Amino acid sequence: MKHIVVSTTFGWMVIGWSERGICFVSLPQLSLEDAVVGLEDSQQCSVEGRSLLGDLPLRLQRYFEGEAVSFPDKLDLSNTTVFDKAVWDAARAIPYGETRSYAWLAERIGKPRAYRAVGGAMSRNRFPIIVPCHRVTASTGRLGGFGGGLELKRRLLKLESG
Repeated sequence: MKHIVVSTTFGWMVIGWSERGICFVSLPQLSLEDAVVGLEDSQQCSVEGRSLLGDLPLRLQRYFEGEAVSFPDKLDLSNTTVFDKAVWDAARAIPYGETRSYAWLAERIGKPRAYRAVGGAMSRNRFPIIVPCHRVTASTGRLGGFGGGLELKRRLLKLESG
């Protein structure tokens, strides 16, 4: 797996990929040191390797500047359950600037009683922003959980609301 570090207005992010697609995207970190913790085993990308990412780093930068961009990127879903993949695919359909509930996602994948399991799938999301788990809230409108913390979730939703 290779990786690249991207600077955004929200902080430093890391994108990891293999020949099968994007393996992970980190949430923004305030320092470069925090962003690269745990990457000792992966390879720094070469100029040639960057072509596999297309313009994803640029689109992430534009996203964090408040631009509505799409992320149709191919994801490396090896070691992913069928359930998680279904939930993440459904979450990718949530439009920019809008939110949906865990129950909505559960219904969307044909498992209306599985809203708690949907929350678990969101907590395992390796592709934040690309799979916009920050757009998923409780049915009451409460923000619910978020791997980057609720303050970051608020900031992302505020960014998308204009």
